[in-house]
Amino acid sequence: MSTENEGNAVPKAPSAPPVPVDAPAASADPAGSADSAASAADPRAAAAGSVPSGAAGAGTAGAHSGAGVGAGAGAGAGSAAAGAAWPPPQPPAVPSYAAGGGSGSGWGASYQPQEPKPGRRRGGLVAAVLAAALVAGGVGGGIGYWAAERNDNDTGSTTVAAADTPADLKREPGSVARIAADALPSVVTIEAQSGSGEGGTGTGFVYDKQGHILTNNHVVASAAEGGKLQVTFSNGKKYAAEVVGRAEGYDVAVIKLKNAPGDLKPLALGNSDRVAVGDSTIAIGAPFGLSNTVTTGIISAKNRPVTSSDGGQSGKSSYMSALQTDASINPGNSGGPLLDGRGAVIGINSAIKPADSGGLGGSGQSGSIGLGFAIPVNQAKNVAQQLIKTGQPVYPVIGASVSIQQDTSNGAMISQEGASGSEAITPNGPADKAGLKPGDVITKLDDMVIDSGPTLIGQIWTHKPGDTVKITYERDGKEHTVDVTLGQRKGDS
Repeated sequence: MSTENEGNAVPKAPSAPPVPVDAPAASADPAGSADSAASAADPRAAAAGSVPSGAAGAGTAGAHSGAGVGAGAGAGAGSAAAGAAWPPPQPPAVPSYAAGGGSGSGWGASYQPQEPKPGRRRGGLVAAVLAAALVAGGVGGGIGYWAAERNDNDTGSTTVAAADTPADLKREPGSVARIAADALPSVVTIEAQSGSGEGGTGTGFVYDKQGHILTNNHVVASAAEGGKLQVTFSNGKKYAAEVVGRAEGYDVAVIKLKNAPGDLKPLALGNSDRVAVGDSTIAIGAPFGLSNTVTTGIISAKNRPVTSSDGGQSGKSSYMSALQTDASINPGNSGGPLLDGRGAVIGINSAIKPADSGGLGGSGQSGSIGLGFAIPVNQAKNVAQQLIKTGQPVYPVIGASVSIQQDTSNGAMISQEGASGSEAITPNGPADKAGLKPGDVITKLDDMVIDSGPTLIGQIWTHKPGDTVKITYERDGKEHTVDVTLGQRKGDS
């Protein structure tokens, strides 16, 4: 209802009655019936209610929301009034709309003047408009409910529903979901407990059908002597396990299920030498005990020299030329597989650089910052075969002691003295046969730049005993190159 129309004087009737205009056909709309009733009660209300633009506005508002009908009707009437001066001029003897019919008129309905009854001008108009608004509101609510009901089952809706048939939900072989679904049944959560009751949680994966599980040494180190190992598969089944062999320097261990099921499915092993920076990676593990966690990333770097410890179990360090990945790896992911885009294992997740620790593989328990490191699977496979066969690792060596901590980053310097006062160059060993001496600085192994002692050790351990490598070193400011055939050392000293 527009406040413009309240209390305004009604114009006098024309001196001659207007020629009636053909009235529109009767409408079955309840709003129209209400308007007719209001017209009979008050002719001024009929004149106000017959404005086409106002009626259209009320109908539109009512169809959308019942609450907005009154405002819609008022806005429509106000729009019509804005097109002419107010109050309107005195009509001519024969109104202009009489000859042309109602179709072109701004009012559009027959006008039968009637003297208003005293005392009911304002009230009658208000009552008529309120009645029309209430009826329109009811119609609007009904139309809205009917439209909603109809649209629920309307096949012409623009909303598109996704199909949920099994065929439509089939994951493609190369998708992360498909790879994870295939790999998860072969990944286990390992709970290690020492004889004193201390321990932790890590991850491993099925290596063969005989029940061997490949993992990190630091995952099972606490249970290696007199402790307990329990392995849990993704389906919730638990098995007791025992340590077959450990390699502290490689940070690799093999355990075996005591009562292995007959349906074990080993994970396929890839070729870590063919991995390229930027390749997709998928890491599976139990970060902070959350088993069967899958994360994704890429290979961020290769041949990253990493030195880590076993968490204080033995005080010894491990060295690796690691694959670096930004897949989210956290404490508990250790020992789990790092997969490539085909679902093949390319590494064993082993170390992270926590934000609150200056080192790698330390005791800091912060979350992943995108710096995770994995043992290349080619190296881990060789170690696993040694452990299964003999129970102890075999390390390739050059027969020379190098400085682990040094101020320079120009290479790995051969020490003047070995461990516990022994000779730095093993007599008749590979380095001795190649002519290396204490004080020589090794700067390259094959094409790999060597910047420290740990980097040299990690690179040597990517090879096998008996392999021949080319070593570049500096002596007295001059560069030399020599071939060295690697020797071996059995067990962890």
